[in-house]
Amino acid sequence: MNSEQESQFISAFQPSFDDVSLSLYETTFVVVDLETTGGSHNSAAITEIGAVKVRAGEIVGEFQTLVNPESPIPPFITVLTGITDAMVIAAPKLGEAIFSFLEFVGSSKDSVLVAHNAPFDIGFLKAACAKLEISWPSYQVLDTAKIARYVVTRDEAPNCKLSTLSTFFGATTNPDHRALSDARATVDVFHGILDRLGSYGVKTLEELKSFSSRVTSAQRSKKYLAEGLANSPGVYIFRDEAGTPLYIGTTRNLRNRVRSYFTAAETRKRIHDMISLAHSLDVIETATIIEAEVRELRLINEKQPRFNRRSKFQAKSLWIKLTKEAFPRLVAVRGATGLDDESGWAGPFNGRDESARAIEALYEVTQIRQCKPRITLSSMKSASPCALFDMKRCGAPCIGQESIDSYSSHVTAIHQSLHNDSRPILNSLNQRMRELANQERFEEASEVRNRLGALIRGSARAQSIRSLTRVKELIAAIATSTDTWEFVVIRHGKLAASATAKSDNYKEVVESLKLTAEVVIDNGEILPASHHEEVEVLLRYLNQEGIRIVEVDGIWALPTFGSAAARSEIEKVRAQVGANSYKEDFANSVDRFAQRSTN
Repeated sequence: MNSEQESQFISAFQPSFDDVSLSLYETTFVVVDLETTGGSHNSAAITEIGAVKVRAGEIVGEFQTLVNPESPIPPFITVLTGITDAMVIAAPKLGEAIFSFLEFVGSSKDSVLVAHNAPFDIGFLKAACAKLEISWPSYQVLDTAKIARYVVTRDEAPNCKLSTLSTFFGATTNPDHRALSDARATVDVFHGILDRLGSYGVKTLEELKSFSSRVTSAQRSKKYLAEGLANSPGVYIFRDEAGTPLYIGTTRNLRNRVRSYFTAAETRKRIHDMISLAHSLDVIETATIIEAEVRELRLINEKQPRFNRRSKFQAKSLWIKLTKEAFPRLVAVRGATGLDDESGWAGPFNGRDESARAIEALYEVTQIRQCKPRITLSSMKSASPCALFDMKRCGAPCIGQESIDSYSSHVTAIHQSLHNDSRPILNSLNQRMRELANQERFEEASEVRNRLGALIRGSARAQSIRSLTRVKELIAAIATSTDTWEFVVIRHGKLAASATAKSDNYKEVVESLKLTAEVVIDNGEILPASHHEEVEVLLRYLNQEGIRIVEVDGIWALPTFGSAAARSEIEKVRAQVGANSYKEDFANSVDRFAQRSTN
């Protein structure tokens, strides 16, 4: 194979920069240098552009042009560079020069820009593109001055100026403040730096970028943990020396995601701390990304890794429910254990304040009791009514003023609102907001609105969760390519199996999944087989565009007049009014919300 054929071979099969394993030998670098009329791109202009294209250690092209700055060149610049007004008078103007330069460089998928003190040169080029109203290609940029600080000691070179480094590395071209000469000198410096980095095991573009950034010694020493991983979806588990899980994550591409933990892209301090403790890495390859996400949730909940933050306390989420007693009341509880459809429930809620607002919303428009003691015949004899009775906001069942049958109407109204038809409660709260707004009690009206929002969000989540957990079996599919499909089997809100299949044999795959999928038994609880986060992950998956329902055993549906529709409406009103703007068009916004939700 001759050199021309070798060049064509490399060009034809050069991988994308998205592939973190792209070797330095395969990468095309364009080393650029500029001369300008000053130090700031806001007030100065480009007078010369020089660039050298290199690949596999060889120069494959050069570019040089003077640029007419359309303004006088300061005398001290002429003394420094030797470029005079007479030299640039007939030179191309900025637009022509920039277009020619970008054509020489090529696309951001083909080339990486290299410059000495890159922020200066790249800043001028970006400003020029902005002035010409053209988009700057998203080139990856390397700064030889920055990288040199890591590989050249002060004993070897007192500073990282181009003139100093070109002498140190024995550059064949002497930098003289002309663009092409300085670019040629930068090429020699760049190659000298790469030779030194070879002893550090830097062989790919990603490793070079990481080395020149803030990468910890632990990241560099433990990047071997990312070797040999597959380009498939899955779960990865970092473990300490004792084998205890430190961090659990999920990804569509195990190889690329795990490698990113050992590059400059990872800036989180807690992850740096985790890597310093990591001793081994386990991976679980999965057929689909949704299976990986679900496995991650289950493992985090089971193993409680110290460096994970989310999903560790799924069992401690907050819900609201009606208690089981003769005169039920509303309470907030942690965990879904003990909740059932017979009594009524909603959630989960994002924090104790949110659950409290939802309960207060129901207090606002119903006469459900707010006291805590259990009411019995004996307690009625010694009890006395609270102030809510005088305010006509409670029927005082505590003293026998309200019978069990009469009180049950309040319970039924709340149960219906949480589970089926939210309109009566919703309209009552709307009316309350309008009354307060008309009385110019905007702070109170805003608080009612916030309570209503919390109630709707919590009951909408509950209704969505209930809709899926009540389905005995649901099989869904989504296309991942022109002839490949992804199939999932969901039973009572739990992922039971997943697989991929070609279009021509999907029936066999579906039948196999049904036979091998996990058996899930409905135990009568609101979450028969999983935590709420898994159910909501599956709901998001099922609601994505392109999903197809293959089979369903049961009814998967939301209440026609439930909170899901109202949730979108209240959020629209909240956005219109603003979190801190109460008076501006408040009453009109409430009226619009009430009209839409009623219709």
